[in-house]
Amino acid sequence: MKKKSSIKIKMVLAFIGYNIIFASILAPFVVFWGPFESLKIMAVGSIETSRHPQVVRAFLSESEIARVMNLNANQEISASQIISTKSISDTSSGITIEDIKGASFKGKVMLIKDPKRVKLAVTKEIGVTGERVSDLVKDMGAIAGINAGGFYDPNGKGNGAFPDGLTMHDGKIVHNNIGEKAVNIVGFDDKGKLVLGKMTAKQLVEKNMREAVTFEPNLIVDGKPMIKGDGGWGIAPRTGIGQKADGTVIFVVIDGRQPTWSIGANLRDLMNVFEDYGAVNAINLDGGSSSELVYNGKVMNKLWNIFGERYIPTAFVVTP
Repeated sequence: MKKKSSIKIKMVLAFIGYNIIFASILAPFVVFWGPFESLKIMAVGSIETSRHPQVVRAFLSESEIARVMNLNANQEISASQIISTKSISDTSSGITIEDIKGASFKGKVMLIKDPKRVKLAVTKEIGVTGERVSDLVKDMGAIAGINAGGFYDPNGKGNGAFPDGLTMHDGKIVHNNIGEKAVNIVGFDDKGKLVLGKMTAKQLVEKNMREAVTFEPNLIVDGKPMIKGDGGWGIAPRTGIGQKADGTVIFVVIDGRQPTWSIGANLRDLMNVFEDYGAVNAINLDGGSSSELVYNGKVMNKLWNIFGERYIPTAFVVTP
């Protein structure tokens, strides 16, 4: 009897295992080739802007990817309600942190009263390895920080060693992999103003920029919303930085890819948060598994990366 029971259990386990493997193989075909257009739009947008865009290209042509990415670009989408509750307010340090909640996401907003306290931290070993946000904050003797610009990976190591585009710290270009080309930058000038827009390395110096990284897209420019439709980048963890008219700097980090906690946000959602907080300028920063907010040595948001903090090249930090 025991032998028969053992055989039955093995058969059941084998059947379950077979179905799991079959479903795993079938799932991407259903997502990318199936009849569920909304599922396809969300998947393409999220994966195309992740670390593994090649996954989409294994199933869809470049023209189809472009079609899906731009499908919602010109559709009008009503703003979803953003609920915020104060969680930390340290008047002595000039910092306020609030929890935010939207239709599909949860996140954190940090408000920094003095914009001149926001600096760029850069990995000590550019070209060798990146650092965790918590380490970049510590290196600068700062009290808080978020991940900043993107990075490229020429050696396939994925360790955040090479910041992409133009990177400026303390008024000096510390990395440039685009030569004299103009790229979309975000940073602070010598007066503490958040500056967005296309610039060359030479223009960064001419405009008295102090700290800058390269990323996109711009969300709000001179008080005008820039995102059409849902933005075409799918739903994912997001990080952004903005500034109010009075100079207050706004950090936003939204959790994602955690169905029981927070699915994530599209670019329109992120823009809506900045609009709710009165930003006159705001931009999207690197997202996905890079999205992180650190305060007083602790990670304040729920990281999507199961391996913990990601190694990245740059972070915007708040000095004492």
